[in-house]
Amino acid sequence: MQIADIFVSLQGEGKNQGRPCLFIRLAGCNLDCSWCDTKESRSGGISMSMDTVLEQIWRVNPTYVCITGGEPLLQADALELLLASLHRRGTEIDIETNGTIDFSPLQKYASVCMDVKCPSSGVQSDLGLLGKIRPDDTVKFVVKDENDCRYAQGVIASHRIAGEIFFSPVFGADYQVISKFILTNNLPVRMQVQLHKVIGVK
Repeated sequence: MQIADIFVSLQGEGKNQGRPCLFIRLAGCNLDCSWCDTKESRSGGISMSMDTVLEQIWRVNPTYVCITGGEPLLQADALELLLASLHRRGTEIDIETNGTIDFSPLQKYASVCMDVKCPSSGVQSDLGLLGKIRPDDTVKFVVKDENDCRYAQGVIASHRIAGEIFFSPVFGADYQVISKFILTNNLPVRMQVQLHKVIGVK
């Protein structure tokens, strides 16, 4: 596997925000998003065997693991082997994905957090994948401004989304504009700032 980083931190986003977590950041990405905050993970990384990755994981012996990137589903075959091993140990797993690659083969092992890319990101997600989201999965819109919020509102209105929906403002965006849009339009979402950036951890 091509690994960008393995580290322990607090989960900064999503339904498990605030929980201690072992992050496995896979290298490589198929998008060039304006709001990427881990540009170093788009390529390169360190080639590690499955045994080496697992050895690093078991040293920590986490109860909760988040697979992120980059775009981790670019390494889906190797990732499935890793997930199966974690799943057998009873580890709780989240996968963060940019919503461009079918994640359904891996849902038996993990909860999925699917990003839906908004206009300010400069890229697009595959909205057809929203139909594969289950109640224990989540969907996240990273929003910069009212235009992004309006786009997200349209996506929510036109797609059945079974999981919880988050609005995650771009760090430094006008939070009041975004919160006002949510309240004015009575959107079925949870607004959530990026905890790890607020407290200054990875």
